[in-house]
Amino acid sequence: MAPPFLIHPIGTVRRQGDRTFIDIDPAFGDGLLGIDGFSHIVVCYWLDRSDTPEARGVLRTHPRANPSNPLTGVFATHSPRRPNPVAISLCRLMSVQGTTLEVDRIDAMDDSPVIDIKCFIPSTRFEKETVRVPDWV
Repeated sequence: MAPPFLIHPIGTVRRQGDRTFIDIDPAFGDGLLGIDGFSHIVVCYWLDRSDTPEARGVLRTHPRANPSNPLTGVFATHSPRRPNPVAISLCRLMSVQGTTLEVDRIDAMDDSPVIDIKCFIPSTRFEKETVRVPDWV
């Protein structure tokens, strides 16, 4: 097994009423240059409230915490209980004001640490393929 490595947050999620913001640490502000040219971004964040030794040991779960769904490996779910509690959300970028990004919505909780942001570049690859998902989806 490879040695562990460090991931440092670059910002946090902030909810204000029905609006959602991502506040980027000013030290990373230069990394936002050009982000306003994109309609969507991919936000990678840490599920810090699920980061316990017990939760990291969970490898199977019932999707959507519904026991009527089949027992499924965590890598085939969006469960927050997993070996590395990393999550991603595709978000519509509403505005950029300095180091604050407003997004339409995100699955993250308030104050969740953001670990990376990527511009979303659509692909035509899926137009030629059929996407398959399990029945419980």
